[in-house]
Amino acid sequence: MRRTFSFLTLLFPFIVGAQNGSLSVHLPDTLATKILEEITIVGKGSKSDIHQLPQIVGTNIYAGKKSALIVMDNVKGNVVSNTMRQVMSKVPGIFVWESESSGIQIGIASRGLSPNRSWEFNVRQNGYDIAADPYGYPEAYYNPQLQSVQRIEIVRGHGAIQYGPQIGGMINYILKNGSEFSKPFQFETFQTIGSNRLFNSYNAVGGKTKKVNYYAFFDHRSGDGWRENNQFKSNTGSGTITYKVSERFSITSEVSRWETLSQQPGGLTDDQFAQNPQQSLRSRNWFNLVWLTSAVTADYKIRDDQRLNVKLFGINATRNSIGFNPSGGILVPDAISPSTGEYNPRTIDVDRYQNFGMEARYLISYNLGNQQSNLSTGMRLYSGNTFRYRGGVGSRGTDFDINRESGTSWTSDIDYQSGNAALFAENLFQLTDKLIVVPGIRYEYLTAEASGYSGVSNGNPINLQPQIRSHGFVIGGLGVEYAITQTTSFYANATQSYRPVQFADLTTPPTTDVIDPNLTDARGLNADLGYRGTVKNFLKFDVSGFYLDYSNRVGTIRQQNPDGSFYNFRTNVGGSRSQGLELFAEYNLFRSLAINTRFGELEFFASYAYNDARYNNFKVVTVVNNALQETNYKDKKVEYAPEQIFRTGVTYSWKMVSATLQQSYTDKVFTDANNTETPTANGQNGLIPAYTIYDITLAYQGKTGFSVKSGINNLSDSNYFTRRAGGYPGPGVLPSDGRTYFLTVGYVFK
Repeated sequence: MRRTFSFLTLLFPFIVGAQNGSLSVHLPDTLATKILEEITIVGKGSKSDIHQLPQIVGTNIYAGKKSALIVMDNVKGNVVSNTMRQVMSKVPGIFVWESESSGIQIGIASRGLSPNRSWEFNVRQNGYDIAADPYGYPEAYYNPQLQSVQRIEIVRGHGAIQYGPQIGGMINYILKNGSEFSKPFQFETFQTIGSNRLFNSYNAVGGKTKKVNYYAFFDHRSGDGWRENNQFKSNTGSGTITYKVSERFSITSEVSRWETLSQQPGGLTDDQFAQNPQQSLRSRNWFNLVWLTSAVTADYKIRDDQRLNVKLFGINATRNSIGFNPSGGILVPDAISPSTGEYNPRTIDVDRYQNFGMEARYLISYNLGNQQSNLSTGMRLYSGNTFRYRGGVGSRGTDFDINRESGTSWTSDIDYQSGNAALFAENLFQLTDKLIVVPGIRYEYLTAEASGYSGVSNGNPINLQPQIRSHGFVIGGLGVEYAITQTTSFYANATQSYRPVQFADLTTPPTTDVIDPNLTDARGLNADLGYRGTVKNFLKFDVSGFYLDYSNRVGTIRQQNPDGSFYNFRTNVGGSRSQGLELFAEYNLFRSLAINTRFGELEFFASYAYNDARYNNFKVVTVVNNALQETNYKDKKVEYAPEQIFRTGVTYSWKMVSATLQQSYTDKVFTDANNTETPTANGQNGLIPAYTIYDITLAYQGKTGFSVKSGINNLSDSNYFTRRAGGYPGPGVLPSDGRTYFLTVGYVFK
């Protein structure tokens, strides 16, 4: 990593020398607050894809927080396949799981947290939750097609005051809604082809009149995938319409339906990966998702200094999987039995999610002395219902089929309900022209109830231990921002956060497990201290340190009954802490040297994160020689927490043409808390080696609306992987894609 530190050393003089310029096309010249409308196209007119979130947008306060805003139209990369290492390349420290050729599933994390379907983030679309259940099962199976996304808002841990359950932060995908259009009707179409029979067709209509703006799209994506047995297809339809009742009041209605079907090629052992990472030992594993989201939003500007935003939202979704997953893992072949001449039956797992919620936010501006301050308050009501069916006896065929074999029943049938009521308040105190202080507080009331059975004995269901829980608590936070110059500032924040007790923690098998009656939510404390800003129009930077304390982690320890038998005890077993640096700089060479723009522009960026994530106390109790033995993972590295992530790139643009080369380096990671280095025979545990990936993108954007984008991902055709799975969709090593290409041709009819 000597190159990493050398490059950062070169950038450092530019960073510390920041004195003048304009921070953003939408930020004022001082820290005096400015409220932007929700529909504001932040970054419009700029070619940059990365910005800092403004201090206030609509009813949301972002001042003093570690934040980022990605303008999707300006991203130089493969947006069609949701290639998040390119989309998030300028957000330091984002670790990406790259185990799906389709781009259907997105797994990201930061600061030593788990990337599993982004479940340490509070994932939202247009401001409302889209995960399966943010309180009991926060996996973000659904992610919007990025061609439909106008911008992505990212707030780190300090977002817990406004958004609730998360340790890692909040991610909000803002979809296109037609507010950026100037005509009543516009049609746009983008057609993409690529490696492994990739085909994507994105088609949309939208428009804007004095009273109405609207946008609707349909997207189809399909392909064979980079590995064998890796075909996929997805279809997304979405529509939104905003009616402006008056100059101060508008109502938005939106609905989206997303359906995917993907073949899961399964995992590999390390030896199999070394022989041929494209091979697959599973041809009958399938994964299906259907996600219906809907929302109605009312925006009311009561007066120039007061505004109200109310959202009603709901999710009706299903998750279906079928496959051959024996207890022996990938070492057991999925082959035709010589005795029957048929495959073995597959296992069916089904989830149904029905969630409803309401969030109301109110912002008022008021004078405190000679300065204008802002108070944002809000409330939330939420009800989540998960119906989980596991262990169904499926067909012996090879295609997707979730019909159970006649006369069989589920081995597990669980109903889980979660509820939430919350109140929050956050105040932006503008104490001087330079100093902003933002304290915040949030009250949460959570309920959880699980019922049903988990397992069958002698044909009789084994009912769950009764689980009905409710509790309330308060979290708080404080942010500070101080202007050093007109366009640079110091910022600091410290905020409590939490992760609720999960669905799985309350539904363990009652014959083998006991749930601690005092089991409580995991807690987090996020802190940031940084310096950010711009130098004129040629340098943008953000340099910060962070600290994350993650306590009350939930785990399982072995315990012994009076009769000498052993059982698993589900309880809070300890915690971890992460600390490090997050550095970003974007530098335009030609602008800094005042080179005439007729020669184009040459821009460099570097994004670097150093993260020391270790367990500070994590109790482990196992059975050795028929006796309990206690150890502690203290000082062990947290799994899936790369110590260094470094991404850099260069873009040359001339008139309507641009070329971008990006490099992404990710350090080695452990995949278990015991820090196992030597891979196990089944590939499920062991070190994941460091890897470096290069991507290149060429783009042409014509003035008439015609555009072309093409690129090659993993230019050097590196063999690497980012994940070892303990179960479905593995188990074992899940290889990442080798070299692939794509070509997108688009036209916008105005």
